[in-house]
Amino acid sequence: MTEPSKVLHVRNVGPEITEHDLLQLAQSFGVVQKVVMLRAKNQALLQMQDIPSAISVMQYYSTVQPSVRGRNVYMQFSSHQELTTMDQPGQLRRPSADQELQPNRILLITIHNPLYPITVDVLHQVFSPHGYVEKIVTFQKSAGLQALLQFAMQQSAIQARNTLQGRNIYDGCCTLDIQFSNLQELQVNYNNERTRDYTNTGLPSEQQSRSVGNAQGNIMSSLFGEGGNVYGMQPQGPPRPGLFEMTGPPRQVNFQQSVGHQQMSMNMSNLNNLNSYQHVPMVGASAAAAVFGGVLPPGITGTNERSTLLVSNLNPEKVDADKLFNLFSNYGNIMRIKLLHNKPDHALIQMGDGFQAELAVNYLRGVTLFGKRMEVNFSKHSQINPSPDTHDYSGSNLNRFNRNAAKNYRYCCAPTKMIHVSSLPSDVTVEDITSHLSSHGNIINAKVFESNGKKQALVLFEAEEQSTEALVCKHASLFNGSTIRLAFSKLATV
Repeated sequence: MTEPSKVLHVRNVGPEITEHDLLQLAQSFGVVQKVVMLRAKNQALLQMQDIPSAISVMQYYSTVQPSVRGRNVYMQFSSHQELTTMDQPGQLRRPSADQELQPNRILLITIHNPLYPITVDVLHQVFSPHGYVEKIVTFQKSAGLQALLQFAMQQSAIQARNTLQGRNIYDGCCTLDIQFSNLQELQVNYNNERTRDYTNTGLPSEQQSRSVGNAQGNIMSSLFGEGGNVYGMQPQGPPRPGLFEMTGPPRQVNFQQSVGHQQMSMNMSNLNNLNSYQHVPMVGASAAAAVFGGVLPPGITGTNERSTLLVSNLNPEKVDADKLFNLFSNYGNIMRIKLLHNKPDHALIQMGDGFQAELAVNYLRGVTLFGKRMEVNFSKHSQINPSPDTHDYSGSNLNRFNRNAAKNYRYCCAPTKMIHVSSLPSDVTVEDITSHLSSHGNIINAKVFESNGKKQALVLFEAEEQSTEALVCKHASLFNGSTIRLAFSKLATV
C-alpha cells in the first residue's frame, strides 16, 4: 500500500459525479482542502487538511464500499503529498472547491462523449425551460467540449444544475457535467452557432465579418487564456432535424416537464420536495446513525420523512412489481408498488419509512437495470392508495427488515458484482448455484460455505448490471425445494 498521504486518489469517477459529491464522501472525516477532477481518466484527487483525516477516510472505506450516484468508486492514498493549483498554460482555471459550490447565475457546462454537434441552439433548448437564458459561449478545452451559459436569475441556474446534472442530451451520449462558474458576466460580440447573446439580437454573425476569427480568439483568450479555441464541430451530411423534431436515433431526452407524456424527465415538484428535506429538523438523524455504528453513510441525512419514491426510465418489457420489490427491499420494507399505465417506464414505490426511502434513493439512483439507467427520486405523493392495479407487500414475509433491522441496515450498499445467497438447501453445490444464476451474466467465481449451520454462497459476476439482474430475477425463487434469498455483498473477492 502507498505510504499515507493527505491526498486521496479516487478511481471510477463517472461524468455524472460532481466535486460536491466527492466532498460529501470525505468531509465528515475532516476539512477537504482541494478537489481536482481528472475527467479524461475518470479519476479525482482529494486533499484532506491533514494525514490523520485522510487515514480516517481510508479506514472507514476499507470496510464500506463507497458509492456515488449508484456508481462504486475506489480510494487509495495518492503518491502526491500536496496538490498544487497553479494555472497551466492552455488550461481552464478551475475555482477552488469553496468557490465551485457557491451558486452563480453563470454555469460552466462540460459535455462528455459529444458524438453529435452541440450548438448554442441545442443548449438553449435544453436549458431555457428553467429560466431566461441571456448568453451562451461554447468552446473546446482539454477537458472536452465546454460552454458558459448565463441565466438572468441565479435561481434558474440552480434549478437547471439540480435537474440536468448527469443527464444525456441524446441517448447514450452528450452527457452534461454542470458546475457554477466564478465569472460575473459573459461578453459576447457575435451571434452564431457557437456564441449567442439573446439580449442583443442585432449582433453580427461570423460570416458578416472576416475579422471575426481574430476577434473571437481575443474574446476567448481574455476569458480563458491562450488556447481557448471555439468549438468547431460541423454536422456531416444534410442538416439534422431540430432537437425536438427527431423521430429516430439519436433520441433527445425531453427535459421539459410534460405531464402525461411518456418521455417525462425528473418532475420539478419532486425536485423541490427533495431539496426541502434539508430544512427538516434532524429529529431522527442520531437514531439513524446509531444503526451504522454512529456514522451515517455519505449522502444520507437520516432526516427525510417522505416514504414514497418515483422510479423512472425502467424497461417496461422486463420489469414488473415483483422484480422492483426484489431490488428495493434491500434497503427497507416495501408497502406498495404501483406501475403507471400512462407511463409504462414509471413506477411508484412506497417504502416502510423516510429513512428507508432515502437509502434507496442514495444507493439505486443511476443503477442500470435491464439495459436502462434508472432514475429514483422522492415522489410528491405521501403514500400509494390501495387500488386494483396496486401491489400490496405490507404483509409479505419476504420483507427483509421485519427482523434484525439494525444488521440489515449495516449491510446496505449500492449494487456490487458480488451476490450473497442464503436459505440454500443443505446438499447444494457450487455447480448447482452457478447453473441457477448463470443465465444472467458471466460468473467469475463462486463458493458455497456454511455459517451457523446454514448453507450459503457467494457468487461473483463480471459486471454489476449482471448481478443486479440476477438479484431481481432470482431473489425469492424456488431452488431445489427451498426459497432462496439474494443480496448484494460488500466483499470484493470470493
